[in-house]
Amino acid sequence: MADASHPAPPPTPGVPLSALLARADLGLRQIAGPRADADIHWVHTSEMADPEPYLLGGELLLTAGVHLDEAAGSGAYLDGYAERTVAAGAVALGFGIAPVHDAVPRALVAACDRYGLRLLEVPAGTPFTAVESAVWQAMTEARHRELTRIGDGQRALATAAAGPDPVPAVLRTLARQVGGWAAVSGPGGDGELAAAGPRPPAPARTAAARLARRVATQGGPAAASDTVAAAPSGAVAAPGDPAAPSDPPPDPPATHLAAYTLGGRAPDRTRALIVAAPPPDPAARAVVGVAAVLLSLLTGPYAEAADGGHSAALVRLLLGDGPADVAPLLKHPHWTVVHARARRGNEAAAATLAAGLGTSLVAPGDDAVRALVPAGREVTAQPGWTLGVSEPVPVSALPAGDAHAAAALRRAVAGRTPLVRHRSPGVGGTGGVAALVPPAEARAHAAAVLAPLDGTPALRETLRTWLSLHGSWDRTATALGIHRNTVRQRIARAAALLGTDPDDPDIRMELWFALGVRD
Repeated sequence: MADASHPAPPPTPGVPLSALLARADLGLRQIAGPRADADIHWVHTSEMADPEPYLLGGELLLTAGVHLDEAAGSGAYLDGYAERTVAAGAVALGFGIAPVHDAVPRALVAACDRYGLRLLEVPAGTPFTAVESAVWQAMTEARHRELTRIGDGQRALATAAAGPDPVPAVLRTLARQVGGWAAVSGPGGDGELAAAGPRPPAPARTAAARLARRVATQGGPAAASDTVAAAPSGAVAAPGDPAAPSDPPPDPPATHLAAYTLGGRAPDRTRALIVAAPPPDPAARAVVGVAAVLLSLLTGPYAEAADGGHSAALVRLLLGDGPADVAPLLKHPHWTVVHARARRGNEAAAATLAAGLGTSLVAPGDDAVRALVPAGREVTAQPGWTLGVSEPVPVSALPAGDAHAAAALRRAVAGRTPLVRHRSPGVGGTGGVAALVPPAEARAHAAAVLAPLDGTPALRETLRTWLSLHGSWDRTATALGIHRNTVRQRIARAAALLGTDPDDPDIRMELWFALGVRD
């Protein structure tokens, strides 16, 4: 129920509830609900009887129980409250002691146990702001560690790819980064071209070989994953044996297997990257995606068909060089920028997207994969991906193309459309209405119209997105990652500053023209 009506938690590290419970300065205590740990992605305070419309899923919901005054002791009321909170996807409910209640109502404890909602007692000496601050601080630290891991992994892989004997070097680096085994299969997924890291047990190797053959023989971009349970750690000593430990030793963790095609569409020539490691986290997945791209360049059809300049350009981009630095290495003067986001349930690596787009220049990012496609090569929808596509731009204008592709991806996600292309005013030689106005006059007019919004980029971006989505509050909220009420407040504020009525079609046209000229 929550999954259908609320977006998934963001792709950022959550804060384990156990970490909050362990902080002595907060003094939180769980008194009901499941004891299994869970990650918190947001903190929200609400005294409403029905907080569901304001929850995104993954929250720690804080309340002092103000709304319980009239219904104190009402089991039916509290049952409905707990049920709605669970349906909204909240991870836990934090109930503050004082000034409204001296203790957590027993009926609320029973309702949370009944509906599987974790209930935390927040002591009187702990303000809600302290809990919120602890969560945001922990999330910031976790995100910094994750980004540091991704950055270090990308640099290590790029350095390995740029050195001598790059395929074994990349595999060795990848195996270290994920704490497991990595290999490149032979053509068709059979055998091993190269491998690095501790070899997994025989059952895992057999399953990995099956995965490699499956993805390599599908005739196109593909990825597959599997999990092989570890063998039990051993027999447990008979009860009462004084030499035996009181608890059996824990079983070793399962092995997570993943296989990705390394470019190409011919089954007899396609190779696969195989990784066997503990279950991956987002940082490990990002590092594996970079390795798959590099190995596609080094072993796949692009290594045979593309010139070495593109490979060198990708390595230098991963090492931090800018577009102007690598422009001499690129044989195409104009490029289309693509931003892609994997849809839910799609575990395909960036390498599969690269093969589908027909380009070797792909870079995974925090929330999207970015790719450069030579101008003139048609960009089509890709299974399992949502795409935002820029217009062809010269290398010097790649930053602008990147921004346009990002905006197009936001529109595609908001509209649940597989592919959206950015269109600038006056493209294609027709010029449109914008071509009828001298550029200097158009810029002066746009500056005058939008002057009240100077210094408020959030209002201007919200207005642009809202206009581009035909005034849809929900789709604008989804595109910007904010609540629909925030969208309404920002549009109302922008309208007040501009002194206009954005519901008037003529006003909308003028604002859209001014925004296009201004940017």
